Amino acid sequence: MKKLLLGDEAIALGAIDAGLSGVYAYPGTPSTEITEYIQGNSLARERGIHSRWCTNEKTAMEAALGMSFMGKRALVCMKHVGLNVCADPFVNSAMTGVNGGVVVLVADDPSMHSSQDEQDSRFYGKFAMIPTFEPSNQQEAYDMMETAFDYSEQQCLPVLMRVTTRMAHSRAVVMVKDQARPENPVNYDSAAANWVLLPANARKRNDKVTAQQAQLEEDAALSKFNIGPSPIPSLVGKGEKCPLGIIASGIAYNYVQESLKTLTPQQDGREVPVLKISQYPLPKRLVRELLNNCQKVMVAEEGQPFIEEQVRGVFESQNILGRLTGELPRTGELTPDCVAAALCNAGVTAPLATRDEQGVSPLVVARPPQLCQGCGHRDVYTALNEVLKEYQNPRVFGDIGCYTLGFLPPYRAIHSCVDMGASITMAKGASDAGQWPAVAIIGDSTFTHSGMTGLLDAVNENANITVIISDNLTTAMTGGQDSAGTNKFEAICLGLGVEPEHLHVVIPLPKNMPEITRIIRQEINYHGVSVIIPQRECIQTFKRKAKAKKQTPLTPPCRERI
Repeated sequence: MKKLLLGDEAIALGAIDAGLSGVYAYPGTPSTEITEYIQGNSLARERGIHSRWCTNEKTAMEAALGMSFMGKRALVCMKHVGLNVCADPFVNSAMTGVNGGVVVLVADDPSMHSSQDEQDSRFYGKFAMIPTFEPSNQQEAYDMMETAFDYSEQQCLPVLMRVTTRMAHSRAVVMVKDQARPENPVNYDSAAANWVLLPANARKRNDKVTAQQAQLEEDAALSKFNIGPSPIPSLVGKGEKCPLGIIASGIAYNYVQESLKTLTPQQDGREVPVLKISQYPLPKRLVRELLNNCQKVMVAEEGQPFIEEQVRGVFESQNILGRLTGELPRTGELTPDCVAAALCNAGVTAPLATRDEQGVSPLVVARPPQLCQGCGHRDVYTALNEVLKEYQNPRVFGDIGCYTLGFLPPYRAIHSCVDMGASITMAKGASDAGQWPAVAIIGDSTFTHSGMTGLLDAVNENANITVIISDNLTTAMTGGQDSAGTNKFEAICLGLGVEPEHLHVVIPLPKNMPEITRIIRQEINYHGVSVIIPQRECIQTFKRKAKAKKQTPLTPPCRERI
C-alpha cells in the first residue's frame, strides 16, 4: 500500500507497524508531528497505544525505559535541544540496556529555523555508545523503525534515530505494510542487576557495552542502509585511483545524487564512487575501501562535521574535503546548489545552466515573525513596559515560547532567552548580583517543563524577583498541544512556597490594564518572590475551537413516537 507521508509521519507509522506500545514526547519543532500522527491514528487508538504528551524530555525518556522494562516497545521523540534535557537517562540507558525495544528519535535543526543552536545529535550516540540510524528519505524512515526496534532488542541497547528539518517536514510516497506487527506481551525478563546502577553493577555493564562496539561497527558495515562504496572501478595493477570519491549521509545523500545526475563527471569517463552512511558507529571498513581507491574524498553531511572529523582522525588523511576545509559551508543547512558547487570545485564540471547562488528571489521580502493579533502576550508586554519605564535599568529575563518574540519591535521587552526554564534562575542569579528590578517571564508549558525547580530555588532564598507565568492554556509555539500544568499553576506555586498574598491571577485584556499595571508595580516593589499569572487562552486555539464548534451539527431534539 502506498501513502504520501511527511518524514515525521513515516517515522510514526513505521513505529506503529513495528509493534509500538507507547510514544513519549515533549512537543518541539521539527519532531512534533510524529506524536500527533500517532495520536490521530485509528490503529493506535484501537490498540490503546500511549501517546499523551510528557512534561519534558527527561520524563519522556524515563517513562519509555519503564515500558521497556516490562518488555514492550517504546518510542521517545524530541528536538535536538531536548536531548540535552534527557541526557542523564539517555546516557545511562546504555548501561541499563533494554528489554523491550527503545528508539530515541531526535530531530535536529540545521540553520536554526526554530532553535537556539545547530547541535548534531549523532555526537550523543557516539558518546553514549548507542547505535545510531539516519534515514536519507521517507521510505527509509519508515523501514528503519522496524529494523531499529528489532536491533534494539537484539543488542539489548536503545537506538538513536536522527533526522533533520528537511527530512522531517518534506513529503514523499512511501510503501507501507498491509498489517502491523502485534505488540510485545508484558514480560519479566529484565535483569535487576542491569537496571540498578550501583557502581558494582554499572562497571559490569560498562565493560559489556564497550565490548559490543566492535560488533555494532561490523553490523553497520553490513547494514542494508549503508550502501557502497560503489561503483569502485577496477584499477588493480594500474596503480591508479579515482580523482574523487564521496561519503554522504542523511538527506545530503539525495543532494549528492541529484548533483551527480546533472553534472558531467570528469574522471576519465569513470563514475564518481559514493559511500552512503545511514547506520553508525562509522563503518571504518567501508570508509577504508573508498579512501584506498580515491585520491580525494568529499564528505557531505547535514549538521556538524561528525563523519568528516572521524575520517580525518582515524585515517590521518589530508585529502578529505568538506565542511572543515571550506568546500561546503561550515554552518547551516546544505542545499543541492552548494553540494553541486562543491563537486564542481573538486573536479566535476557544472551544466551550462546558471545557478542562483543565493537561491532566493530578490522579489521576496523577509517578514519578521510577530505575536498574533489578539494574543494575550501582547497585553502582558504592554503592561510590563508601561511599569518598567518608572525604574532605572530594569532587566527582564525571557524564556522559550511564542513570548520570546517580545524581544522584537514593537515591545523590545526582554533581555535574555537561553534555554527552557532559564528565565527564573537567571533572574534569581541577577538578583543575587544586586540587580533590581529583576523580572522573569515564562510560559505555562515551559514553567512545568523546567521552570518549577528554579522557582523553588528562588523561594528557598526569598530572592528579590518578580515572576510572570504567561498562561495561554496550551503549548502554543508548536501548534497548540496540551500543557501539563493547565489549571494547576496557583496550586503549584503555593506548594512551592510562594506566599498567597504575593500570588496573583489576572486576565490580560486592555480593559484590565490599570489593575494589571498596579499589581506589577506592587510586586516589583515587594522585596521577595512574587508570582503573577496572566491567564488567557491562545487566540489560535480559541479560533480553532470556535470553528469546530460552529461546524458541529446540532443534535435534533428527540420526538416521542405516536
